[in-house]
Amino acid sequence: MARIEIDRVEKSFGAIRALRSVSLGIGESEFVSLLGPSGCGKSTLLRVLAGLETQDSGSVRIDGQVVDRKPAKERDLAMVFQSYALYPHLTVAGNIAVPLVMRRLGWVQRLPLVGPFMPGSRRLRGSIDADVRRVAGTLQVEHLLARKPGQLSGGQRQRVAIARAIVREPKAFLMDEPLSNLDAKLRVQMRSELAQLRRRLGATFLYVTHDQAEAMTMSDRIAVMIDGEILQVASPDHIYNEPEDIRVAEFIGSPRINVIDAVSADAGQVRVNGARVAVAEALTRPGSAIRLAFRPESARIGAVDAASLRGRVTHTETLGSDFLIHVSVEGVREPIIARSDPSAGRPAIGEHVGVSIASSRMLIFGADAKRLPRRTPS
Repeated sequence: MARIEIDRVEKSFGAIRALRSVSLGIGESEFVSLLGPSGCGKSTLLRVLAGLETQDSGSVRIDGQVVDRKPAKERDLAMVFQSYALYPHLTVAGNIAVPLVMRRLGWVQRLPLVGPFMPGSRRLRGSIDADVRRVAGTLQVEHLLARKPGQLSGGQRQRVAIARAIVREPKAFLMDEPLSNLDAKLRVQMRSELAQLRRRLGATFLYVTHDQAEAMTMSDRIAVMIDGEILQVASPDHIYNEPEDIRVAEFIGSPRINVIDAVSADAGQVRVNGARVAVAEALTRPGSAIRLAFRPESARIGAVDAASLRGRVTHTETLGSDFLIHVSVEGVREPIIARSDPSAGRPAIGEHVGVSIASSRMLIFGADAKRLPRRTPS
């Protein structure tokens, strides 16, 4: 399997800068998800890597070899598209066999009438059929080999598209939002199947998605991309718990992270609308504008005291095992969301409550949107 290195790649379409000095390394047999909102440049980066677009500057290396001048067919990368891109006139077997037919058979051997009678054709076609059946068995579509794409469900078409990519045994797999056309239940099933497939193959994957659930559940590492820049690359747990940029913090997590404008105070505290809240970050000078962020599970609803934010309950949401409480706090633009256990009781709409936040779970961001470091014990 391949090691991929993307080094300071730039790409513009007219006045629009799609990629801004993007660098990313993917190790052998690693599953990396490129996660970001629509229009952030994810698919453009994938197409540059595949050789379908040419970057304006920067370089791409596969196994240490620069491939900037190599066409797509010489990079030995398999791409799975959002639209599946199956040939409607071919059977499932024919679709899976396409890359092998193009690689192993000469143009005369590929002719429908003459080809089968050319020297060596029968042996080569036999090896192609054997490889198709082997991969079809891996993806559990062997019983569909005689069908046409129009006779398949969305999940079956997705498996066929993946089988077509696998059969050629590429150096790496590039996947461009391959599950976005499936319904929610089937997406969950396919996520599990893709993760298991990747473990069986030991393959290198670069997976493009705007769905954080896909990225969080399948990836070894996630590269968060916004506005043509990769802001952070880390494990799913680290991305969620230790975001380095306020944009990463706001993009990751459902329900959304709470973000409050605050002012730094003395002795490891911040002021929020007159209340003082203890934090574990190394703050800038007193009086500086900062942003305080915390996940809903880090907030607790209780009585109002000096260490809590005073607010009014505006909405509650039941999620079965827990529920969400929305609290409007004076001076805070959006309601604070707290995740609570049903056993703790549910406050009434309109009730005044206190919101306390564990200092160890707070994240502080400076005016430049970057994370402030935590204080080290003295």
